[in-house]
Amino acid sequence: MARVTSGWQLSCSLLELLGLTMWIGGLAVILTSVIPATFNSFGIEAGGRFLRRVFDNYNALTSGIVILLIGSTWFRLWKSRNSLSGNLPPTRTEVALLVALSLVTTLIVLVLGPNAVQLQEAAFLAEGEVAKKTAYEAFFRTHMIVRALHLINGGLAVGLLVVKFRQWVGRRGAFGFE
Repeated sequence: MARVTSGWQLSCSLLELLGLTMWIGGLAVILTSVIPATFNSFGIEAGGRFLRRVFDNYNALTSGIVILLIGSTWFRLWKSRNSLSGNLPPTRTEVALLVALSLVTTLIVLVLGPNAVQLQEAAFLAEGEVAKKTAYEAFFRTHMIVRALHLINGGLAVGLLVVKFRQWVGRRGAFGFE
């Protein structure tokens, strides 16, 4: 007979799944559709300003998902320690991936992202060929790092989704899906 999982466990699992799929799907849509369409439709400056707003919203989304994942993980840890029903605590791999996601997201949203925005604006406002070239080079150096961090974060999100999915499939009887 399968052990039925409590409603809070199912709710946490579904919220985590929804958050991670939004994270991964959002990045995939931006990279494969939004960026090419933007630069094919607008000029570099208008496209850059538009994409800055897109990534501001995406960064807000990922920050919210990180908060959701941290809250859900803490709640599951607390419930596993304070409940006799045998709730499984978060695994070390899950916690390690969540810590890495949190650090990279913080680096993107609070450190490098704002710096890249300032450098982008300086490049747009630069006058003269030499000043514009210098400003764009400075922007693209930082922008390359931010892009790489977004891809790393996307990979971490995929990794966390795989870990969580394996846990859920391993406990599928606990969710009543026998």
